[in-house]
Parts: sequence; structure tokens; C-alpha cells
Amino acid sequence: MEVRVRYAPSPTGMQHIGGVRTALFNYLFARSKGGKFILRLEDTDRTRYGEEFVQNLYDTLDWLNICWDEGGPKGGEYGPYVQSERFDLYKKYAEELVQKGEAYYCFCDEERLNRIRAIQTKNKMPPGYDRNCRHLTPEEVQENLNEKKPYVIRLKVPLEGVTRFHDALLGDIEWKNEDISPDPVLLKTDGFPTYHLANIVDDHFMKITHVMRAQEWIPSTPLHVQMYRAFGWQHPEFCHLPMVNGSDGQKLSKRHGATSVNEFRARGYIPEALVNYVAMLGCSYEEGRDIFPLEDLEKLFQMNHLNKAGAVFDYKKLEWFNGQYMRMMSDEELFRRVLPFITGTGDAAIPILASEEFPAPKVGPDYSGLVLKDDGSLAVSQKELAAGADNLSDADIRSKLMELMPLIKERLHFLTDAAEMAGFLFKNVVPPPAEQLVPKKLDAAKTKEVLAEALNFIQALDTGVKDGALDHEAQENLAKTSAEKLGVKLGDFMMPIRMAVTGSKVSPPLIGSILILGVEKAAERIKRAMSNL
Repeated sequence: MEVRVRYAPSPTGMQHIGGVRTALFNYLFARSKGGKFILRLEDTDRTRYGEEFVQNLYDTLDWLNICWDEGGPKGGEYGPYVQSERFDLYKKYAEELVQKGEAYYCFCDEERLNRIRAIQTKNKMPPGYDRNCRHLTPEEVQENLNEKKPYVIRLKVPLEGVTRFHDALLGDIEWKNEDISPDPVLLKTDGFPTYHLANIVDDHFMKITHVMRAQEWIPSTPLHVQMYRAFGWQHPEFCHLPMVNGSDGQKLSKRHGATSVNEFRARGYIPEALVNYVAMLGCSYEEGRDIFPLEDLEKLFQMNHLNKAGAVFDYKKLEWFNGQYMRMMSDEELFRRVLPFITGTGDAAIPILASEEFPAPKVGPDYSGLVLKDDGSLAVSQKELAAGADNLSDADIRSKLMELMPLIKERLHFLTDAAEMAGFLFKNVVPPPAEQLVPKKLDAAKTKEVLAEALNFIQALDTGVKDGALDHEAQENLAKTSAEKLGVKLGDFMMPIRMAVTGSKVSPPLIGSILILGVEKAAERIKRAMSNL
């Protein structure tokens, strides 16, 4: 039997981590078994439906490299894969259940249903339909149909006994039939199917063999099993996945931080890192190993390695994964990934929900000084040119950025960090005020001595590098010697230089930064800073 699984979201919002984890586990299970991963749109909720959410679904799976086999633009032999295009099928099979005596027409209007709800609420009774129309005679049913009274079709849930099913993760589960939602609607008055009917019919005709979904769906499963029984169909194997929770043990939500995949994209996460981390939320692979490329996950995934307990989404752990994946990249690949955030284009332009707790990342020309022109070339922004920055060519800009990549690679937490780290190369760095230049253990006069010596230091640095006499260790030793000459600690020697050259206390490694910027430019900035002391 070929394994066939599906991810069937409702396009009523942006894709979030919980949905992505469900999609990923289904995808990995299919790949591990040589089966098929089907993408289906359950779009019967028309009040919240949006085409932008459909596109976001496709974009998200593409970005994560979760490739589906059937559905969406790819089609397939069991289509259409959109519920709103299958209404005739749902109506046919709802009517079939009525003919078999497993369902019935219900003519209760909204006024009566509201009255029942009010009585149940007032008397603290369990909610649900009172099964009034279940007891109509065939003659009464026909009379109502002849009068063209609006109706829904409801399932006849057994009044006694239990419904049992086996869950691949949780084992045998038993549910009293009296606790199942009483005779739920299958087909609405407007001909729209409910989720339950469409879900069962689609899974059957798309030959779905395994249903892997979140544990919040467990209460619906006895109803689904009853529907399969009513149709006379074999139900698929069920596997209810552990929940994804925040650090407080509650279901992951916006209050915990980013949950929409678009937020992760815009905030500079690597898709490979996100996939790796999410794949480990509630599942284990190989002992003592953390880094798993997607192709390894496809081979190693096993359903019996899933955990029953909910998984906690740890943003710090994901940040660690993000850093690891960036460090494994070539300089060329890292350049390609950070460029949209440096220029404020592509993923960097995706809207995010910024707040005081989760501020917007510092990306784009305001931080890097660079813009991406319509012809694809890079240029220093007009704002920075007007402020006195150098007008560099596209080739010069790309050359400097490529030189910067190995310097920042070890320091990046997110792709968004690159814009601010690159800014000193292209922006007109304003001389910092004296209070920012002077280290805590030095005074203004001594700091001025440091900057004066810095001019000698960077000149010797430039000469030594050009002559090939200074490797990385020798460059560091030159800085130590310069500090010792003045009788100051290395940190107190480097900090004023860093502030003068980059305008920030935090920057890529200083010596490398000076060499990329150019000694003449660095010397100019140091002299301007000295004038503030």
C-alpha cells in the first residue's frame, strides 16, 4: 500500500508554526516511506477566506522547501484539490447517507435553534442539537420537502455504546457515543458542506492512508470514525501530534513572539534552520546530533519516535540553529541571503507585527546606506551621498560586501544583523561625541593620545598587510604593542578607534573592518573624532 498523507489547511490566515510543523511531519513521513504528500485547500469558511492566504501557503512551503506531490498548481489524478470545487460530490454523499438511514433532513430554523441554546445555557445543560427532526416520519419529511422548507442534513450518531479507534502515538482511545456532538450538520442549507463531511469524503477519495494532525482534533475523531462506519469505508490510520507550546506551557501564540512564518522570514531566519528546529519539536532522530539537513530528516523520520507530550518552542534554541546554518554557508551564499536585508527588499519588505517587546529589525538603507536600483545594481543611497558618503560603484560595493562576509559570519544571529554591521562602509559616519569616545578608565587627553597612535597603528597595519608580513596573529600583536606603548589595556586602545571608524561600540572585527574600509578613510574618521576631544 502506498503511503498517502495530506496537509489540508483552511486559507483563513497566514501560515504559522503549528501548521508548518503538521505539514512538515506529514511530508517527512511520506518521504521516509516513499509515499505521496498531498496539499488540499479546505476553503468552506468563506467569511474568512482570502486569496492572499492561499498564495501565502504556497510561498511558505516553497520557502521551506517542503515540496508537495499533488494539489495546488500541481494538480493530480484525485483533484480538484479545493473543497469549493467539489460541492456536487459532498451533496451526493450526504444524500446517500440519508438514503441509507445514517443521516436525516433537519428543518429546524435559526429561531428554534437559538431557543434551544438559550434553554441549555440557562439550565447548564450540555450544548448541542436536541435531535427533534430525527424522529420525523417519512410522511412529515416529504411534506416539508414538498413545501420547499430549508433544511440541513445531520448525521445520526448512535445513542448508545462507544466508539473506539487506535492512534499510532497515543494507543487505543475509547469515546462514549453519548459524548459525541449530537447529530452534527453535514450539509448546510446553502449546499455548503461542513468541515467534517468534506474532510471525510476528500480523505476517502484521495486515498489518504494516514491522518497526522494536532492533538486538538482528538475530540472530532470519534465523529469521523462514525462517519466512516456510516459510509461503509475503512478509515485511515490516525496519529495526533503533540501540541507546540510557548514557554508558559500554553499553546504557542503571538504573545510568545513570532508565530507567523512571514514574521520569521522578515526577521532574518534561515528556512533550513527553521525546518531543522521545527522537525525536532516533538520528535527525535539520532542521539547526540542537532544539525539535520532536510534530506537527512526525510530518511530518519519515524512515527514511533514522536513524543506524546507537548513540545516547547524555544526562541533562543532556534536562534542558535540560525547561527549554525549561517556559519556553514559559503561567503557567496551568505552574501546572497543577507543582501535583501541590507537593501530592505525581498523578505525584508514583508510586514511584521512590531512592538516594544518585539521591535522591528534594523534593515534597509537607513542602516546600511545601500539601495538596490531597478536594474539590479547596488548604490549608496541619495541620503548618504548628500551627507558626504563616497559615491561607490556597484562593483566596489559588492567587493566590499564580499570582503565583509567572513568577518560578520561568526557574529550574525539573524540575517537582519548584516545591514547595521555593513553601514560603516557606506554611510557617512558622524564623529561621536566625547562621552562616547572616552573609555571609562581613560580621560579625554589620554583618549586623544590613543587616537593619535591609532593613525600610526593603521598605517603600519596597511603596510604590513600589503607586504604580506602580517598574518592575523601578527595584526593582533601589532595592536597589543601599540596599546602597551601608551600604557593602556588593549580594550581601551581599540574602543575609541572602533567608535571613530565605525560609529558603534559593536561592529565586525575592527582590524578587518579598517582594511576593508581603507586606511585613508579610516584615518580621516579618526582625525575627525580627535577634533571632538
